[in-house]
Amino acid sequence: MRFYRRNIKRLISAAAALRRNVMRSMLTMLGIVIGIMAVVSIMEIGNGASRTLGKSIQSMGANMIMVMPGAAAAAGIQQGSGSAPTLTPADVEAILLDCPAVAAAAPVVMARTQVVYGSTNWVPANMFGTTPAYLQIRDWKNLDEGECFTEQDVRNSNKVCIVGKTLVTELFADCSPIGETIRIQNVPFRVIGVLSRKGANVMGMDQDDILLTPWTTLKYRVSGSALGQVNQSASAGSPDGVNSFGDPYPRSHLEFYPTLTTTQMINTPRQTRMTTVDQICASSVSTEKMQMAVDQINATLNRTHHVRPGEAGDFSLRNMTELSEMFGSTTALMKSLLLMIAGISLLVGGVGVMNIMLVSVTERTREIGLRMAVGARGRDIMIQFLVEAVMLCLIGAMIGIALARGVSMVVTLLLNWPIAASLPAMIAAVSVSILIGVGFGFYPAWRASQLDPIDALRYE
Repeated sequence: MRFYRRNIKRLISAAAALRRNVMRSMLTMLGIVIGIMAVVSIMEIGNGASRTLGKSIQSMGANMIMVMPGAAAAAGIQQGSGSAPTLTPADVEAILLDCPAVAAAAPVVMARTQVVYGSTNWVPANMFGTTPAYLQIRDWKNLDEGECFTEQDVRNSNKVCIVGKTLVTELFADCSPIGETIRIQNVPFRVIGVLSRKGANVMGMDQDDILLTPWTTLKYRVSGSALGQVNQSASAGSPDGVNSFGDPYPRSHLEFYPTLTTTQMINTPRQTRMTTVDQICASSVSTEKMQMAVDQINATLNRTHHVRPGEAGDFSLRNMTELSEMFGSTTALMKSLLLMIAGISLLVGGVGVMNIMLVSVTERTREIGLRMAVGARGRDIMIQFLVEAVMLCLIGAMIGIALARGVSMVVTLLLNWPIAASLPAMIAAVSVSILIGVGFGFYPAWRASQLDPIDALRYE
């Protein structure tokens, strides 16, 4: 009880000492206030940016693994990744069968061509032929309207599709497209679902500018080949390259690979070409098992593609972990640089606290001598001055935290930047302010405790 009473008296005495010169105390706290305000506001804005980045990556499929086909070479010239059609639907089945760390996998066939509805048309940024598992991989489980196509639609190559919000806006003027018929390369497709809105991804690409359909339908009825690098609308649909809407059965019924004449087959025999897909999308059962899933997919495809040990595979794997780590490290670097700048402000504030406490010791020399004459020990004098320094820094920290919250809200209102309140940052700010008070207040307090009572009483 005596201990608590003594400490309460010290706090009251410290508050009285700071109240003697309010203006000087406020100016002393200014450096601490600015430093704490900068630290907390930077942490809040940085945490908000990290959460937004995480949500954006999550919208792309946080556990997604992309399997890309290999590279073709002709006359010693490499065509680049994805130029060789090396992936097949059988690879998807093998991954699902032999990779327990893989939650879902789906083949993807890509095309870029015109979509027509009535008198309007649009070329989606993404036109994918896939299976219903693709929505699970992309974390796109909920539809705003309608329903997804089924595995039966994939097996039967049914002409159904689901569209993104951008296509709804561009083709249907934001009206419900469910049950409407659109044309892709003169092939009629019935819209059966509308995807929920995702917005732009971390690269700024519109994820809602998309059309999904069974991969068998897109490959066998529309494109008939791997992804073209140009708009296919201008090159298919009729023999002369004109997209004639009068022909209800476009060239999609022709063979995907030109039929060789007897002479050509004798002179240049070719092996039978199998059905290929442009890429395979898969997802791991959890983020922690991402690397395990990658290793299992790599081993499975090496086996099914007959890749010998030590040889490079005819495929490549990519996952979202690398992208997440890259953006995360960039955000952390920028946050660290800004925190270093804020730390300099705190250092300057600490120097100001030390300076004012030294001035206070000089002004109160006679008071110190009088307290020692009536029985106060050097330790009591030191603790008293340390309490004053810590109280000064704590008050500055509280003001700085309050101003930081205000700054964060203003930034959100004016610039529309995301913020996230950080309790650890506030606790760290209070802890740092206490350390500054002790660290920069120790020398003035020690100097006060070493004064000789007689010399202090004679001080003018």
